[in-house]
Amino acid sequence: MGYLSELLDQSSDHRVTRHRLAPGASTGWHRHNHPYVVVPITSGTVTITSSDGKAQFDMQPLRPYSRPEGVEHSIRNTSSAPVVFVEVEYL
Repeated sequence: MGYLSELLDQSSDHRVTRHRLAPGASTGWHRHNHPYVVVPITSGTVTITSSDGKAQFDMQPLRPYSRPEGVEHSIRNTSSAPVVFVEVEYL
């Protein structure tokens, strides 16, 4: 399976995407051009790598967190089960 993303909804002011990472899979390096909120659907541990280093993060279902625009990063699932989250970007 690896990494899958699916656009769920988009309008002039938002974009909603579901992401699914298999164990060991990564999103690859990317940058968001808009501020966004992440809503984890499943629990799991991911490693977020950005230009200033790596950080482990424990995702908890339905415990959203926000991120600013413009930070280049990648996310790797370091759990033994798939990690699923929904991302809402404010356009």
